[in-house]
Amino acid sequence: MAELTYRHAVARGIAQEMERDPTVVMIGEDVAAAGGVFKTTEGLQARFGPERVRDTPISEQAITGALMGAAMNGLRPIGELMFSDFLMVCWDIVANQIAKTRYMTGGQVSLPLVIRTANGGGTRFGGQHSQSLEAMVMAIPGLKVVAPANPRDVIGLMAAAVRDDDPVVVFEHKKLFAMKQDVPDGEIVDRLGVATVVIPGSDVTIAALAAMVPVAEEAARRLKESGVSAEVIDLRSLVPLDTQTLLGSVSRTGRLVTVEENPRLCGWGAEVASIVAEEILWDLDGPVVRITTPHIPLPSSAELEDLAIPSPERVVEAVLRLQ
Repeated sequence: MAELTYRHAVARGIAQEMERDPTVVMIGEDVAAAGGVFKTTEGLQARFGPERVRDTPISEQAITGALMGAAMNGLRPIGELMFSDFLMVCWDIVANQIAKTRYMTGGQVSLPLVIRTANGGGTRFGGQHSQSLEAMVMAIPGLKVVAPANPRDVIGLMAAAVRDDDPVVVFEHKKLFAMKQDVPDGEIVDRLGVATVVIPGSDVTIAALAAMVPVAEEAARRLKESGVSAEVIDLRSLVPLDTQTLLGSVSRTGRLVTVEENPRLCGWGAEVASIVAEEILWDLDGPVVRITTPHIPLPSSAELEDLAIPSPERVVEAVLRLQ
C-alpha cells in the first residue's frame, strides 16, 4: 500500500500496462522527457525508452491520426490531448474515423487505442480550457467513455481502457490531480461499465462522476447531520453505463439526484434521468433532480467559476427540497 496522487496514478497505470504488454506505446505533446504538462507521465520515457514514449508536434490531428494508424497495425497506443477542449481540433478523426472504423469494416479492423485528456473546470483556466466534455463524447457511437474520481480508479480504469479492443476516451479531471489516496500494491485492473457505491444510503441516490464525486460525498456527510441518508454512486464509466447498479439504488431509495459538471443542456444526467423514467418510473417518490453548471462558458473569475460549478451546498439544498 502506498499513498499516490491522482497525477502519479496516471503514470503508474500506464507503466503497469506498458510493462505487461510491449505493444502499448505512449505519444503526445511533451509527454516524454518533460513528463507531461500536468506531470502525469513523469519517468515513463526513462523507464521504457524513446521508441515507446514519444513527443509529438503541437497537433491534435497528428496525435489522433497516429493513434489510429498505430492501432490498425497491431499496437495498443495511448495518446494524450493536453486539454479535452482540444478534442474540437481533431473531432473529425475521433468521431468520424476512429469511432466508426470497426463498424464500417464489419469487425475486420479494431482500434484498441486510448485517448487521455485533462478535463473539467475549477482551476481558473478560462472558458476555452475548462470544459467538461464527457457528454459530447458519450453521444458518439463507437467510443467508450470513462472518468476516474480517485487515484486507485485511475489505475484500474486505465488498465481496462488499454486492454479494450474499442477506442476509449479517458477524462482525467484537472482539479483532482493533487488528490491523494492509499493505493494497493500490485496490478490493478477494473472492468468498464461498473459503478461504485461510495456511500451507502436509504433516502436518496446521488449519482456523480469525476470531480463531482467528492462534492456528492461532502453533501452526503452534511445531509446525514440533517437526518437524511444519501447513497452516493460514482458512475466511473458513461459508455458502457452501469444501469443495474443505478436502477437498483433508485428502486430502494425512491429518489435520484444527478450531479454533473457538464452544462445543463443535453448533459449525461439527462440520459440517466431518461433511463430511470423508462425503467422504474413507479419506484420514484419524486422527480429526478439534475444539478449541473449553467449553459454558459465557464468564467475566468474565480468567484464566478465557483458559483457556476455544482457545490455541496447546492446538492444539499436540492435533496432537502425533495424530502
